[in-house]
Amino acid sequence: MNRIKSFFSKKRQAGFAGAGTATAPGAATTAANRTLGSIKPTRSRMLEYDHALVWVVISLLSLGLVMVYSASVALPDSPKYSGYSTYHFLGRHIVSLTIGLVAAVITFRIPVKTMDRLAPKLFLLALLLLVIVLIPHVGKGVNGSKRWIPFGILNLQPSEIMKLAVTLYAANYTVRKQEFMQSFGKGFLPMGIAVVFVGMLLLLEPDMGAFMVVAAIAMGILFLGGVNGRLFGGLALTAVGTFAMLIWLSPWRRERIFAYLDPWREDYALGKAYQLTHSLIAFGRGEWTGVGLGGSIEKLHYLPEAHTDFILAVIGEEFGFVGVLVVILLFYWLVRRAFEIGRQALALERTFAGLLAKGVGVWLGAQTFINMGVNLGLLPTKGLTLPLVSYGGSGILLNCVAVAILLRVDYENRVLMRGGKV
Repeated sequence: MNRIKSFFSKKRQAGFAGAGTATAPGAATTAANRTLGSIKPTRSRMLEYDHALVWVVISLLSLGLVMVYSASVALPDSPKYSGYSTYHFLGRHIVSLTIGLVAAVITFRIPVKTMDRLAPKLFLLALLLLVIVLIPHVGKGVNGSKRWIPFGILNLQPSEIMKLAVTLYAANYTVRKQEFMQSFGKGFLPMGIAVVFVGMLLLLEPDMGAFMVVAAIAMGILFLGGVNGRLFGGLALTAVGTFAMLIWLSPWRRERIFAYLDPWREDYALGKAYQLTHSLIAFGRGEWTGVGLGGSIEKLHYLPEAHTDFILAVIGEEFGFVGVLVVILLFYWLVRRAFEIGRQALALERTFAGLLAKGVGVWLGAQTFINMGVNLGLLPTKGLTLPLVSYGGSGILLNCVAVAILLRVDYENRVLMRGGKV
């Protein structure tokens, strides 16, 4: 018993002595830090960019690369392209993709606040290019339209640059004029005049399809920016009335509308509705799963512009309803994601960035809807490419830049949500 008491007495004395030393707390803290450092954090680190968005875009670009080759492989057999090789359009498309990806990387590195500052200057540059393309011996004409400025390996299309410029400028304008969005004279009218002036230049090319997309972008951003509901309704009615008047006053546009309404009439099927009827035949041949990659008959000189405006018809013929549905779902996801990124930016009180992201969504969504509607016979024939898929240097270049802007807005959103600064 005496031994046990002596043992506990020594333990108590040692404990009191340890508690009284100055080095004990430091040693305990060091041990605790070492223990905490050995524990791995369980929270996953936020990604730097939207991986899903990148993969959707890569999927569309890859599909476009395959389908451009498939749709253009037989073109050198015709007298118009007899001097071209089998891989001519594929090679040029690869060059356009390379330039577009380089431009996208550069664009991604530009802060959104810099885009905001440069928006008015880019809009003026795009207007200047629209004027230059109309100068004789400068603009390049194809199929009766003067829309391109030749730059060697790439023919620059000012209307594509204007789509980007009006997206940036409309977002910039809406932020600057936010207090006047309920006013006709100070809010709506200046932007309306700018769009009308752009429309006049585009109609001189002529390029009514691009004008429709530009008008949709400007109207969409103004609506999302809080323009007065009555003013927006009046703007929409005015736009519809203007397009209807332009169609009615132009005999060849009027004939195209009549052909669209009754494409199978004999004189229309062999004339104004020739592209539409062969596009519908291509979809009909594809049925559910298609005739297989490379098996299209309509691309063999029956369907004009199969590698550009009507590439969806070739997809429908070779991959059927399933292939077309996949393309539609990819574009739906892309546009929806653009609006989600914009909404997130607005929640972070980044108004310009939010409107810019949503404007890109309107741009890609409107052009995709018009192109698909034309291919499927839901809309009158217009010369618009399918974004990220169709052959076309300027189109691919500016589409890649638009996606890079989306990624930049999303990247800055992520930085701010981590507590960083942009």
